[in-house]
Amino acid sequence: MAGKHTMDNTVTPVVDNIKGWRLKALTLSITGATLGYLAFSLWGGWRDVMAAFAQIGFFGTLIALSLSLLNYGLRFGRWQLYLGQLGHRVGWVPSLRIYLCGFALTTTPGKAGEAFRGVLLKQRGVPLPKTFAAFISERLSDLLAVVLLALVGLAQYPQGHAVVLIGIFGVLISFVILSNQSLSDRVYHWACSGKGRIMALITHTSEMLSGARQCHKPMLLSVATVISVIAWGAEALAFYWVLGWMEAEVTLAFAIFVYALSMLAGALSFLPGGLGSAEAVMVSMLVLEGMTMPSAVAATIFIRLATLWFAVLIGLVALIRSRHGETLSTETPA
Repeated sequence: MAGKHTMDNTVTPVVDNIKGWRLKALTLSITGATLGYLAFSLWGGWRDVMAAFAQIGFFGTLIALSLSLLNYGLRFGRWQLYLGQLGHRVGWVPSLRIYLCGFALTTTPGKAGEAFRGVLLKQRGVPLPKTFAAFISERLSDLLAVVLLALVGLAQYPQGHAVVLIGIFGVLISFVILSNQSLSDRVYHWACSGKGRIMALITHTSEMLSGARQCHKPMLLSVATVISVIAWGAEALAFYWVLGWMEAEVTLAFAIFVYALSMLAGALSFLPGGLGSAEAVMVSMLVLEGMTMPSAVAATIFIRLATLWFAVLIGLVALIRSRHGETLSTETPA
């Protein structure tokens, strides 16, 4: 049919694409994190950590998870905006399934495993450079959001100056690269005239940057930034309420600053899911504010379970359901 790109009628279970380094990265990250959090809890005082969890309670947990779902939903809406801007409007239901599957690989270094969505979207006619352009735009938008949130308490807490300044520098460098259209065009035409895998890689990278540039036009950049700030602000609010339920006397500005700073430290570390670096910053800042070590450890573990690992769980469920029959259709709408 004219105006449609139709592939064959076979359907591919999503899980079949999780293999090789992706499977190893997923297994190692989950195993390592489980052991790490267990050791972290024992170090902080297992009974005290469990007592702090009891303070938060069922309804507190439900509220925290709901705010995490709000974060995921807003980020998915932003993802749809990016795909639409790149000329590939994928239906909301299959796109959501693909987006959630990517969460299973959140705990890979720099969240690079989330680029696995590109493998799934390729089945629907979306070229890999376009998906990677959306992925880069997501990461840059997240970085910008947490930097802006971290500025809330930067003047009051000089301990985080270095991390925030590095984040600001990273955002500025990224925007400078994306705004240099002439340089990108010259590199692209030069690479197209050559042969070999390196030239092909340079060509695809240029296409990816060109797509990312489309996602950072002033209007879309403004909308995406607002979405990102609200999304990450929702999780920061959950962190503030968790601290309140644990009877910690902290301000909302402090909670937002600590959460954003820890997310920024995790992103800049390029460790799987920011594991270790994000937790270290969070615990250190809470202890400096007067919380006991067990309470700081408990708050940190809880919010990371309710945000990072809740997303991983949702991604794994999406993958498992796909394996048991919920497969991705390969017909791509115009």
